[in-house]
Amino acid sequence: MSPLNPRDVTVMGGFTLYVRDVLERPVFQRARLIAGAGGQGRRVEWVHILEIANVAPFVTKNDFILTTGLWLRHSEQQRLSYMQQLIHQEAAGLCVELGTSIENIPGEIIELADASDFPLIVFEQPVRFVEITQDIHGLLINQQHQLLKDLEAYSRRLQQITLQSTDVNAILHVLYEYTGQQVVYHSTVDTNKFVPRGIAAAAADEITALYRRRVEESETAQQEAGAYTLPQDRVLLTHPVICLGQTLAHVGLVLPSRQTQDRMTLLLDYTSKSLASLLLRMLFLEEKMLRDQNQLIQDILNHHIEEEEEARTRMAIRPSKQGDAWFAAGMIETEYTGDAEDEPDRDKAESAQQDLLVRLRALLKKHALHNLLMQKGRRIYLLCARDKTAKDDIPITLQQILRVIVERLQVPASGQPHVHLQAGFGLIRSRMTEMHKSFKEAEQVLEVSRSVAAVREALFYDRLRVYRLLKSIPADTLESFVHDQIGPLLAYDQEHHLHLLQTLDMYLKCMGSKNDTAKALFIHRQTLYNRLDKLTEILGEDYLEPDRRVCLEMALLARPLLS
Repeated sequence: MSPLNPRDVTVMGGFTLYVRDVLERPVFQRARLIAGAGGQGRRVEWVHILEIANVAPFVTKNDFILTTGLWLRHSEQQRLSYMQQLIHQEAAGLCVELGTSIENIPGEIIELADASDFPLIVFEQPVRFVEITQDIHGLLINQQHQLLKDLEAYSRRLQQITLQSTDVNAILHVLYEYTGQQVVYHSTVDTNKFVPRGIAAAAADEITALYRRRVEESETAQQEAGAYTLPQDRVLLTHPVICLGQTLAHVGLVLPSRQTQDRMTLLLDYTSKSLASLLLRMLFLEEKMLRDQNQLIQDILNHHIEEEEEARTRMAIRPSKQGDAWFAAGMIETEYTGDAEDEPDRDKAESAQQDLLVRLRALLKKHALHNLLMQKGRRIYLLCARDKTAKDDIPITLQQILRVIVERLQVPASGQPHVHLQAGFGLIRSRMTEMHKSFKEAEQVLEVSRSVAAVREALFYDRLRVYRLLKSIPADTLESFVHDQIGPLLAYDQEHHLHLLQTLDMYLKCMGSKNDTAKALFIHRQTLYNRLDKLTEILGEDYLEPDRRVCLEMALLARPLLS
């Protein structure tokens, strides 16, 4: 489709009817503006005939009001109230027919209209209001119809481009053709773009800084369209480009502040949807191209790669220098919430998993992390890298980024089933060939967080505390140790239901304080004394001695890992 001609570009810029335009219409040849000349630039969006005194509930912004002036027969206070209501509701203007109900306009009404720049127009002889409404409404409807036709043509043009290429610049150039205004593309995953490209470096930096200051720091601003004031009487009108619930970019127009924004907002809305479609296709194409990463992750898991250079080359990152990067490895598992019958069928589950993978890759790219991903069933294996810098504590920074990413993934994309994500990451290391250790540690994080409520939110291996030691003990050895230490208590509780194991656990946590233990268990102190006597009978008098106490505490910690 060929570009629009100049007449079409003007229409796409937005047809707006002002009071001064209304006064030029043939039906207003016999009308006279008697007050509020400074308000001739007010917009007219509809015409109403109103004769009642309480007009506020029936008037909206930019309404043009026709009346025979019956309300002018009321008291001065009521007349002024009528006008004040129109002014407060931001009506476009008032047109009064003289000779039917009244013969002239009171001076205080004219003074109020002039003071408020509120256009007051009179017909000095009777006129058919129906002709006025038909004329103006017809003009507005025809122009609205033309706008919709032009928007449809614009949409077809965008659709044609998105089907033919994956070039963001092509879409931005079409927006520039249709508006003639500076186009801005601010991306969180790519370089920023300006069309035309001749924008001054200072102006480009100013707009980029505004996005970072006003938009990126606000979750709400990232998801919604907005208008921001720029120097030199300009406005940045911007709209988010959202894919799978994530804001990947913003497309905007730099406009003179006096220019109408409604039509431009519609154009940005159409453009953002086309850009979202294009970016989504690019993400899926990238996903397809990167499937060979599966083999690399598999080789790392099996410790088949011994050379650091080989590992980095296959990950497509720069050759290694000693300690120049940090690597993190982890796993993310999906678990559908709700009843079993609410789980999506196999096809929908696979689609949701694929969308999750695309969202994860987009978030990793947004945070400038080199990454490898591999999906197996409901588990996603993740390996990412971040360059070291002199300023940051990279291990901590990398952990913070990964936590944010997991939190963002917890929010489902529109139309997708809600899932709970369980994630775990191993220790952050400086060599890629050691990441098989991190993957094993990540699996231990998943196992422990499923079993132990106290560390359920511990995403990282270094946050597992003593469970790192317990997980390194062979399962049969750990089970034997637990049985030797608290086996008799387990057997007694199973038979008598006295909650001795729970009592011992809380008694040790309260450092032997009987008062604190009774409060924590919500039991009477005498009940606690009876239980403590039974604990002494079963475990022996020495169960609070340091070495015995440590053994009991370790057994209590280890027990959930065996269930």
